[in-house]
Amino acid sequence: MGLLEGKTVFITGGAAGQGRAHAQASAREGADVILVDMADPASGAYDETVAGVEAHGRQALALQGNVTSQADLDAAVGAGIERFGKIDAVIANAGIHRSGLFWEQSEEDWNAVMDVNLNGVWKTVKAVAPHFIERQSGSVVLISSVDAYDPESESTAYGVTKTAVLGLLKYLAYELAPHGARVNAVAPGFIDTAMVNSQEFYDILAGGPGLGTRQHLVDYVHKFTAMKDVSMLDAIEVANTAVYLNSGLAQYVTGVCIPVDAGHLLVKRGEDNLVH
Repeated sequence: MGLLEGKTVFITGGAAGQGRAHAQASAREGADVILVDMADPASGAYDETVAGVEAHGRQALALQGNVTSQADLDAAVGAGIERFGKIDAVIANAGIHRSGLFWEQSEEDWNAVMDVNLNGVWKTVKAVAPHFIERQSGSVVLISSVDAYDPESESTAYGVTKTAVLGLLKYLAYELAPHGARVNAVAPGFIDTAMVNSQEFYDILAGGPGLGTRQHLVDYVHKFTAMKDVSMLDAIEVANTAVYLNSGLAQYVTGVCIPVDAGHLLVKRGEDNLVH
């Protein structure tokens, strides 16, 4: 019997990457999943995620929706409840990154990151809160980042949103606690997903356009962790922590954030933290 046996988990940004890991880990522990993503479910974008869920003998409902739209999220919650009868847990996973020094960043990019990474989290939990209040139970896991504690150069918009998510965490947890629902967060370190595997980010680390390779990223992340011989972490490590927080093992845990970072927050990097 799995840690989430008989539960239904609602995951934003669920088509690929970290969202896929959340879906598969939840299914492995016995949960059905509702996947919400901007991708069209008919496009094939969800196929691998859905197949992974079904391989564990669970069901997946793939829905198109934008976390910046309250109407989309409300509709997705309604569709999920109609399909499975209930939602037991939420993983507010959807997120984007826009690199750039803050004084060079466009207002468009800044607003896009705020709308998805902060407003989208609030809207996600807002959509499911009435259902949790009605049932007097529920669990929410917000995805923050170690950037909320330790700033990275050319990552201001992203880091600000992930810091704000920790502030939001306290208030959501406080207001839902009298209704039997819990809210916690995970702060991943460098996770090996498409978000960090981009030529733009490689070039930032290498010091110029067209100079970067994945090896620059791997070498950089070795300085980012305290544990021996650890570079980037697999997304499943974050997903396993979310499973714990959504399970009965954490029934009295609320309002906390767990870093999953191989000891990054123990490392004093000083000027190594600045990319020149």
